[in-house]
Amino acid sequence: MTRVLVLGAHPDDAEFFAGGLLASHCKAGSTLKLVSVTNGQSGHQSVPSPELVLRRRAEAAKAGRVIDAEYITWDFPDGSLQPTLELRLAIIREIRSFRPDLVLTHRPFDYHPDHRAVGQAVQDASYMVLVPKILPDLAPPRIEPIVAYMIDLFTRPCPFRGDVILDVSEHWETVMSMMDSHESQFYEWMPWIDGILESVPQDHQARRAWLDSWYAEKTQARITRFWQSAWGSKPKLLEAYEISEYAGKPSVATLEKLFPGKRQSTDNK
Repeated sequence: MTRVLVLGAHPDDAEFFAGGLLASHCKAGSTLKLVSVTNGQSGHQSVPSPELVLRRRAEAAKAGRVIDAEYITWDFPDGSLQPTLELRLAIIREIRSFRPDLVLTHRPFDYHPDHRAVGQAVQDASYMVLVPKILPDLAPPRIEPIVAYMIDLFTRPCPFRGDVILDVSEHWETVMSMMDSHESQFYEWMPWIDGILESVPQDHQARRAWLDSWYAEKTQARITRFWQSAWGSKPKLLEAYEISEYAGKPSVATLEKLFPGKRQSTDNK
């Protein structure tokens, strides 16, 4: 049975960037664990942070139930994350405890400093997780897990490399159900950041339709950048992953197992 661990910076990162792959693994019977490294305390324009932390923990847990995944939030403060030794050790402990075959996380290059910090900390942990004298109370994994970076569109200092391209359109409704669980983010905070809060309907059914349209617009650039015309008609939802060179080295068979469905690889130029 495949075991998948997501180490995202915030509650909602996993579903926004990798919800389709997670839904695919849920359907296949994989064991899933989603971790928000920060507590989400800064992601709202008006809700007090102590109240927001509790609300976002509940939203994450609800989203996890959509795909039968444990979804937890750690206590590192949102907006202040650094790739410290404390964070690295927490990640090593999580990997050793959960024993994933696949770890999904952010690249160390991103618009958000919390995303960059998690990506750097996972990179730093990728070798140290194998060293027995680091956290000697937990044995190192027998097989080094594969680490894959979730999609981003940033180009400095180097662009995201799509080693794996997935058409996850069939999982659209599952992804939307997960995102719909994060009411504080997708109906309040992000529309406020975008300056479109007044466009969000109050009725839940209309609001869900609004979310569909909003997410389709947000993810269109993925398709434009990574989908090749030779592969056929454009998907409704595309995800891409870059395999970290600092962790396990997957075979072709391993990639097919970890990224089920219509997998395509770019030419990696």
